[in-house]
Amino acid sequence: MQPLHPEHGRPQEPTNRLLRDDTRFALGRIAVFQYATVAVFLFLIAGFWILQVRDHEMNSELAERNRIKTVPLVAPRGKILDRDGRIIVDNRPSYRVLLSRENLNRDHLAAIAEGLHLDPEDLQNRVRRYDSRAKYVPVPIKTELTRGEMAFVESHRDAQTFPELEIAEDSSARLYPQSGLAAHVLGYVGEVSDQELDTPEFVKYSLGEIVGQSGLERQYNDILMGVDGQKRQVVDVYGHEREVLEDVEPTPGRNLQTTLDIDIQSAAELSLEGRKGAIVALDPRNGEVLAMVSRPTFDPSMFEGHISTQQWNALSNDPDAPLRNRAIQQTFAPGSTFKPFVALAGLETGTITPDTTYHCAGHATFYDADRKCDAVHGTINLHQAIVKSCDIYFYNVGDRLGIDTIAQYAQMAGIGKKTGIDLPNEAEGLMPSTQWKLRTRNDRWYAGETISVAIGQGAVNITPIQLAVAVGGLSMGGVWYRPHLVREAASSNQPRTASFRPENIATIVSAMRGVVNEEGTGTSARIPGIDVCGKTGTAQRISNTLAKANKALANELRDNGWFVAFAPCEHPEIVVAALWEGGEHGASAAPMVRDVLKAYFDKKLRQSQPKPHEIAWFRGPIRPGPTP
Repeated sequence: MQPLHPEHGRPQEPTNRLLRDDTRFALGRIAVFQYATVAVFLFLIAGFWILQVRDHEMNSELAERNRIKTVPLVAPRGKILDRDGRIIVDNRPSYRVLLSRENLNRDHLAAIAEGLHLDPEDLQNRVRRYDSRAKYVPVPIKTELTRGEMAFVESHRDAQTFPELEIAEDSSARLYPQSGLAAHVLGYVGEVSDQELDTPEFVKYSLGEIVGQSGLERQYNDILMGVDGQKRQVVDVYGHEREVLEDVEPTPGRNLQTTLDIDIQSAAELSLEGRKGAIVALDPRNGEVLAMVSRPTFDPSMFEGHISTQQWNALSNDPDAPLRNRAIQQTFAPGSTFKPFVALAGLETGTITPDTTYHCAGHATFYDADRKCDAVHGTINLHQAIVKSCDIYFYNVGDRLGIDTIAQYAQMAGIGKKTGIDLPNEAEGLMPSTQWKLRTRNDRWYAGETISVAIGQGAVNITPIQLAVAVGGLSMGGVWYRPHLVREAASSNQPRTASFRPENIATIVSAMRGVVNEEGTGTSARIPGIDVCGKTGTAQRISNTLAKANKALANELRDNGWFVAFAPCEHPEIVVAALWEGGEHGASAAPMVRDVLKAYFDKKLRQSQPKPHEIAWFRGPIRPGPTP
């Protein structure tokens, strides 16, 4: 029997067992807690070891990235000035949005594109282009932010939302003249493309850099571009600057003073307004370009930053080719503006004299082909033939000279050759010859082809800048300077010269004076008090046969109108060449040249008159002071 409890008389064994069970249970729970505590401490210690020992360098770098940001400081581009120091192209304050690739989350790109009104696919492709670059190189994604876009960036560029968003001040944003004034000469800037980076010209630049893409901006990009700086700053979790660790100021680009005269440029722009064509004005005494206009034009500001694919396609596929500088990049048949050079060849070779006459009945037959003239001029000499622009006369002169003699004298004047102007992508033009045709077409030259070339038709093609240079050198008696837009480019500008008999030059100059001041084809270029010499030119764009067969095409491809002039006739200071595409007659281009010439001489007159503060008042004779 079990022993009884001394006080209650109950058995003692069950109670002791319960006590022992409770004690073991409590001890077990304590042990579990102790083991769990040890496990937690071991886990924490292992994590601490991983963070502080094994991955110390990586985590330190990540922490530093979250704390320190490097912001590029874009160097301001140099300003572009006219010959009088007036600013044509300036810089303006702007901001651009960058994507930090160190904090980039590609899942954010769609939302960022929506907030900044970007095409999501374009943004994806833009970021993908930078995959091969170092992580610290940011991706510029937009310039010219609106207030709403600026607010979007400011409110979302914190560590919790879009930590990859950054704003950088852009001091290289360009301020171009309105209405596309001188756009083809000035050019535009844009982000360097992948294709350009593969060319020698752009090998020293990096993806994302803003460089000159056309015109003077491209030709003198190395001068206009400065050296970028950078700022290393401490930022808080919201991306706000707390401390600047390093601030390397950018080095601005150099200013570029051009030979352009903004007053003459404006006059040329207005005279060509609403037309398609080009005008070039230059000083034949040194080759300085005073004005250059091409129409239609474009707005260079639209290329700032990143132009969309749709915008680029609209410009590049426009049938009127607004991006093409017609003054230097497109060639045209010169028409009758070519006749003075044929006349010079005839006089210099003795083929004709000033008194040589031919009869114009309004048409003539050459090599079984009937050739027409604009009028019936009767029997005329060289002077009258240039004044009246008689085709029959020059058909006869060209036939006697032959193509190679014509080519020889035309090439002396630079026709069919690049002028070497300091602008990119100049066209060469064409002056045909027997060798040219044999080399390029494997065929011989036919005498009947010379007839067309003698009046500036057929295979001969020139640019407006070529015509201005050629006539300018002719007016100087055979001295041709390379045209240039920046005075620094003139340091090595040694002219080409040719020895012509002065009396022959005088004969041609006298005839070109008659074109304007007698009953010639260019009387609408006459300016009272100014001695103007000029030559009209009408150049067909399609043959007479095709024009008769297709009236709609003939109406679309109306003849081009040319006029080239210099003044004064003796000791010329300016030469102007104008092309009006579809102008139909050379006389239609003469008023445009007149306006440019008048702007030049009006300005010269204003500058020659003393200003009120420059008038020296009489103060009586100056007497010597007392001798010390």
